[in-house]
Amino acid sequence: MPDGDEFAETLGALARMLVAVEELDETLSRIAGLACQALDGCDMAGVTLLHDGKPATTGHTDDAVLPIDRAQYEAGAGPCLDTYRELRVFRVDSTVDDTRWPAFSRAAVGCGVLSTMSLPLILHDEGLGALNLYARTAGAFTGDDERLGLVLAEQASVAVANADVYWRTRQLTAQLEQALLSRDVIGQAKGVLMAREGFSADQAFDVLRRASQRSNRKLREVADEIVQSTQRRRASGAEPPG
Repeated sequence: MPDGDEFAETLGALARMLVAVEELDETLSRIAGLACQALDGCDMAGVTLLHDGKPATTGHTDDAVLPIDRAQYEAGAGPCLDTYRELRVFRVDSTVDDTRWPAFSRAAVGCGVLSTMSLPLILHDEGLGALNLYARTAGAFTGDDERLGLVLAEQASVAVANADVYWRTRQLTAQLEQALLSRDVIGQAKGVLMAREGFSADQAFDVLRRASQRSNRKLREVADEIVQSTQRRRASGAEPPG
């Protein structure tokens, strides 16, 4: 069990975590690493999150956690799954003796993990996933570890939620920028066709649309090809500026 100063430092590190400068899996791996630092009995850790309703290990400190997690996902049963489903802690003092999740216990023993503790990541009464702690010794986690782990998991839940919001927003922004860029290129291509062929705006767009369908390419790709070829001809002097 860590002393108060060490645990406060761990919580402070979580509070200062700048999710804007790293990918979500990097943020979660750092959270797992902080959990190992905070609890002396923990040898490795990982974070299970739901992606489109399916669990996945999104951050971890050691590759040894991956087959243990995978055994649970494939079996549809295990402490990390029950943790976020039931929003409570599941502690396994001996993976050799525990019989609740056979596939999980076999995988854990096979990887040299003899005790585990899974803590729910909760936000607004909904399970985001689980913070999973693994130890190479039996009975590594105590009641005090569980209480401190829950405090850590609560802070980690906020960091996970913030990271998720940030990267979703960033993805939407990138998609919007791409849409605006596509609109600009399509507009330029329409202008080229209108100037060169005397088409109306609607006729020019229809030409682009039909070319896109014939070539089975995106409309933006067809438009960009027209714009680029026109720019090359103008640069070579083969076509006067419009």
